[in-house]
Amino acid sequence: MKARIGMVNFINTAPLYVVWLQRGGRPDWIVTEGAPTTLNRMLCNNELDLGFVSSHEYAANPNLYRIMEDISISSSGPVGSVCLFSRVAPQELGGKNVRLSSQSQTSVALVKIILEEFYRVQPVYRGGGSPDSDISGVLAIGDEALRLTTAGSYPFCLDLGEIWMQHTGLPFVFAVWAVRENFFAACPECVSEIREELLSCIRQGKNELSEVCRQVAPRIPMTVDSCYKYLCGIEYDMRPQKLQALRLFFDFLIKRGEVPAEALPLKLCK
Repeated sequence: MKARIGMVNFINTAPLYVVWLQRGGRPDWIVTEGAPTTLNRMLCNNELDLGFVSSHEYAANPNLYRIMEDISISSSGPVGSVCLFSRVAPQELGGKNVRLSSQSQTSVALVKIILEEFYRVQPVYRGGGSPDSDISGVLAIGDEALRLTTAGSYPFCLDLGEIWMQHTGLPFVFAVWAVRENFFAACPECVSEIREELLSCIRQGKNELSEVCRQVAPRIPMTVDSCYKYLCGIEYDMRPQKLQALRLFFDFLIKRGEVPAEALPLKLCK
């Protein structure tokens, strides 16, 4: 059965996706690359059957999806590529303009939780077209965040994964592999085959991480050593502590009125 698969094209998926591309895949597995928000929209609109999407997308439309067990994009502490860059200390961002990324619903929700719930400040959130002169803070994710970190042009850089763990004691799950309910019901065997191939690619990518870094580091550009250090901090599992972290994140979203209460409990598929 044909499967329409969404794959994030940031460097943080390289240990999985580089190997996936090397293997060539199957002709009935049709891959679309994109930023999380693009894949979120496509999966929600039934233009994809399954793929990496923002954790927030599952919470926003829980009746449409199941979460594939064992796979995520997550971190236990600093993630390195989901950061708030600021000209002032985070405690001073109240009333100041913060530009949000248009590439990830999860990161936008997380930075609001961190600023409003943890730091107790209420910035003014702006879109991507805001003039730089009016902006005190910038949320950046993925390859853009890596480039801004390398440039070092902001005096303050908050790693959102690190801040979340400091305040909750838990890792953070930025993206999940979501499967549309109708596709899972129609073809559970296909979902299982894709899951096994993804897990196999992740295992191989970790074993060949130095070579993966040599291939993808020039995209930023960053050194191979910096890329290796960065990718060592990215995790792809969904162990019980990650599920607990997801539930806590969704609980924040529910209390803030951003997603329906049906986001909990989590629906998993193997």
